[in-house]
Amino acid sequence: MNLLDNDYNNYIGKLGMEYSKDSTKFVLWAPNANNVRLALFGKDEKNHMNAPEEILDMNRGLQGTWSIEIKKDLKGEFYNYLVTNSGNEREVTDPYAKALGVNGHRGMVVDLKETNPIDFNKDEKPELISASGSIIYEVHVRDFSINENSGVRFERKGRFVAFCEHGTTIPGQYTKTGIDYLKHLGVTHVHLLPSFDYETIDESNPDMPQYNWGYDPKNYFTPEGSYSTNPFSGEKRINEFKEMVKSLHKAGIRVVMDMVYNHTYRSHDSNLNLAVPGYYYRQDSNGNFSNGSGCGNELASERYMVRKLIVDSVIYWAKEYHIDGFRFDLMGLHDIETIKKIRVELDKIDSSILVYGEGWTGGWTPLRGEDSAVKENIIKFDKMQIAAFSDDTRDAVKGHVFNINERGYVNGRTGLEESIKFCIVGAIGKEGINYDKVLYSRWAWANEPYQCINYISAHDNYTLWDKLSMSNQDSSLEKRKNMNKLAAAIVLTSQGIPFFQAGEEFLRTKKNDDGSFNHDSYNAPDRVNNLEWSRAHEYEDIVNYYRGLIKLRKKYKAFRMNSSEEIRINLTFFENGESFYKENVVAYKIEDNSGRNLSNTIVVIFNPNDEEAFIDLKECGWSVLVNKERAGVDEIYAIAGNNITVPSKCAYVLIKK
Repeated sequence: MNLLDNDYNNYIGKLGMEYSKDSTKFVLWAPNANNVRLALFGKDEKNHMNAPEEILDMNRGLQGTWSIEIKKDLKGEFYNYLVTNSGNEREVTDPYAKALGVNGHRGMVVDLKETNPIDFNKDEKPELISASGSIIYEVHVRDFSINENSGVRFERKGRFVAFCEHGTTIPGQYTKTGIDYLKHLGVTHVHLLPSFDYETIDESNPDMPQYNWGYDPKNYFTPEGSYSTNPFSGEKRINEFKEMVKSLHKAGIRVVMDMVYNHTYRSHDSNLNLAVPGYYYRQDSNGNFSNGSGCGNELASERYMVRKLIVDSVIYWAKEYHIDGFRFDLMGLHDIETIKKIRVELDKIDSSILVYGEGWTGGWTPLRGEDSAVKENIIKFDKMQIAAFSDDTRDAVKGHVFNINERGYVNGRTGLEESIKFCIVGAIGKEGINYDKVLYSRWAWANEPYQCINYISAHDNYTLWDKLSMSNQDSSLEKRKNMNKLAAAIVLTSQGIPFFQAGEEFLRTKKNDDGSFNHDSYNAPDRVNNLEWSRAHEYEDIVNYYRGLIKLRKKYKAFRMNSSEEIRINLTFFENGESFYKENVVAYKIEDNSGRNLSNTIVVIFNPNDEEAFIDLKECGWSVLVNKERAGVDEIYAIAGNNITVPSKCAYVLIKK
């Protein structure tokens, strides 16, 4: 227990800057401080290194706060706090700053209403009937448009506003790029890699070659400046972020933000630690920063004012920026109560806002295992929509994420049928699965399917295509393409929430200059990380296959059931030895009881083997919607009898006529 964690210091009011034309109020929580002063730097955005023009004493208030109200119009004024702890005065950027100067070194007084694009108050979220109806596409803001073939105007490349540009194509081709491509692909959510203000890009020098994923947090309430067309302008980055959200919503796509509350880039000299030394971060038994993040520190989410910072920030993004979902980096470093509190507060705004995260930590943490929001504890969330990534699915489908030679279900490893079934049911409990043989989990860790994120690739580690290329060097290009399509079919027809990395659908690769594959490209140059749009044309057949699977998922509720009860009633696995005599094949039947389609019975078959598989369907009257070449909602051909031969390395989806 931290000594500051008591009712005397647990402040429930607003923190940060509150602006009106007549006055601006500043409130900082710094209970141990001997003194706090407000430094005002003027309104010249380019003059970001100047000394304060005015310094004013702040007043000690209730529950560890310091505040001051200035009775004049301060709009556009840059400010910081000068906080004295143990006799040392340090300059601190407001942890609750809603606008920032370049590089996030100074807060800025802002009239948030003036940052709204035209009709932002009329912005409407695209419809989402259930969390299981989500199809998430993970992309980095810069990667999305920086490539020479993105078709996006030069001044918008790598920026938030690239998502606002319509009519873009690969130069000289008719292949769509940008937001039109996303709309055509059919995904429901774009998951943006960290887009709040982060540390390691010099925003004042945007033309310098520099790159980062953004997992190095600096300020939690403001967008990243390097994605703005003018990082010096405090208002610009806010306005352009909102323009991006509005544009994506108009295209029928929701927006998820990747939030990194588990650590900050700086430790001893972070804004949080300079304001309240020793409070915001966990310590080991020797009083040193603990390192459960692997990044030098970890935020103590279980402490009242740390939890408040996290919850306040999430709610602010949801309300001010109309964000539709939040992904939590190393969610296992957050305590269960904090994640529950986030869900409860988001439900008050909109229960369709997604919450999911990595159900693991990056190392040892003082947070007790039973209190941690790790994958194994998802069952403690009862029916709340809080999901974890399924590493069971990821490694079963393509092989171990850190062992490049280990293969998975689609690329040559045997004995993974039970893990694939576990993926199919969205990590819930279901008859017909031998849980002793599931890759990492010996029991169902999800109560409901919407608590499981099924995925095989994300920004971390090798892309799916690179993993297949390394683990199956002896296979032909065509064979590896079939592996990729089979992997996509598994994820996009399984229960739970499907998620994939941008470009997976056009065989995205990340190659270093020496030809080797990059598995951790967090600071690699654009030529490694950029989305190579020419591949969307080159591998149009794979893109169309993903599109078809997405269409299929959207049409048939059977692929996105809302409850474990529905899955138990409507999904039945075929038994090997009854319907087929082939190891590694997984086949099942689902009933679509939505009443929205003419046909209600669907059969899905996965054959990862190098030989074909013969399946007895027990009844006649089937049509093929997905085969080795095509996927979609239209009949490819009808099956004459009551059985089918499924070729090697592919998925089949059949529907009862």
